[in-house]
Amino acid sequence: MALSQMTFQNIQKLFVLGLPIVGSNLAMMLIGVTDIVMVGWHSVEELAALILATTLFFNIFILGSGVAFAVMPMVSSAAAVGDDTTVRRSTRMALWLSVIYGIFALPIFYMSETIFLGLGQQSQLAQYAADYMWILAPAIIPSLWANVMRSYLAAMEFTKVIMLITCGVAILNVGFNHVLIFGNYGFPELGIQGAAIASLLVNFLMAVITSIYAVYILPQHDLFARFYRPNWGALIKVFKLGAPIGLSILAETGLFSAASVMMGWIGVIALAAHGIALQLASLTFMAHLGLSHAVTIRMGNAAGRKDRSAMVQVTKAGAVISVCWSLLTIILFVGFGAQLISLFLDADEAARDAIIAYGIVLLWIAALFQLVDGGQVLAIGLLRGVQDTAIPMVITVIGYWGVGVPLAYFLGFYTPLAGSGIWLGLVAGLSFAAIGLSARFRRYLANYDAATA
Repeated sequence: MALSQMTFQNIQKLFVLGLPIVGSNLAMMLIGVTDIVMVGWHSVEELAALILATTLFFNIFILGSGVAFAVMPMVSSAAAVGDDTTVRRSTRMALWLSVIYGIFALPIFYMSETIFLGLGQQSQLAQYAADYMWILAPAIIPSLWANVMRSYLAAMEFTKVIMLITCGVAILNVGFNHVLIFGNYGFPELGIQGAAIASLLVNFLMAVITSIYAVYILPQHDLFARFYRPNWGALIKVFKLGAPIGLSILAETGLFSAASVMMGWIGVIALAAHGIALQLASLTFMAHLGLSHAVTIRMGNAAGRKDRSAMVQVTKAGAVISVCWSLLTIILFVGFGAQLISLFLDADEAARDAIIAYGIVLLWIAALFQLVDGGQVLAIGLLRGVQDTAIPMVITVIGYWGVGVPLAYFLGFYTPLAGSGIWLGLVAGLSFAAIGLSARFRRYLANYDAATA
């Protein structure tokens, strides 16, 4: 079979595996978007509080989600050689770690009002946010649990089911919000507290549904039999693999949060344009993220079989898809920037033209970092597939915070570039990460060849 045919087959496999993951990621984004929109319809003050509260919850969640992402390569590698025991132990200990982490995170949520006041937020805003957090806080455990189950099912290549479950829960979230926020059908009008109850319910449902489906479709793994029994070796391995992943993701989200803060220092127009451009870039990034997860699974499978040829083919196929998608989004952002930005603005908005003009430039820069952002998240996926996460964490933290943030600050406030300079700083940080992570993976393959020679 010709190499090109093998690569094409791997591209098809990654599409089949990755597209439902992209759909699941978009559905998860939709849950957050509907919460913001529907709470905004109820009260602007509650909307501001919701953004504060969900930012805190999301960052705590992201830090704890590393163990879920560690499940993907561990389970896919073990499943490739029929090692059901390792599949069971890895998934079970990831669930253990998620529950333990969730319990320890609870006090942070219950102290949220003090935290928000300490950050200089208005007392009424801090109170609304705290009201939301007091109800939502227990959701950290089922949300992390569901994340582990999604990763386990994805590693076993049940990605279509995950997408269907996530889309179904997203629809339920709209219904719960409609009833609980606005007090429809005889229910009390709870506002932001109703949104918190809805989020708690959908996270619980996600955890229950994914668990029931896993037990039904994969009974051979016997996930929950004698669940109380620990396996310390597996627990330590999951933690060592997962903790750096969580820190890496937190560092990246922190990079964009820092950029948002700096854009706010420039002015309202800059911040509005930044928010719209970032939302558009985030939507296109979901395809890169889904590809990264698919690559992790396929690479983990190849690594478990010690099939070096398959590793190379997965890498080539992933690179082809990543570059093609990046080129499409570059054309979209450069050619249709004004039209895309205008979708987020009211026709009668006084600052509409200024925001569009500012946003077009940011989208041109976003077109630049499509390639490097796609490249770095692809390299992360490849490295996770071979269970290499500690050094990649160091590379990303240096890239994001050692290069990206300082350069963004310098270009934004010590040159005439202003907001464009901040975004160019993001490009530099992501480029550093992409180059470093790609070099790390090439070194892995070289070392693999030397070890097997």
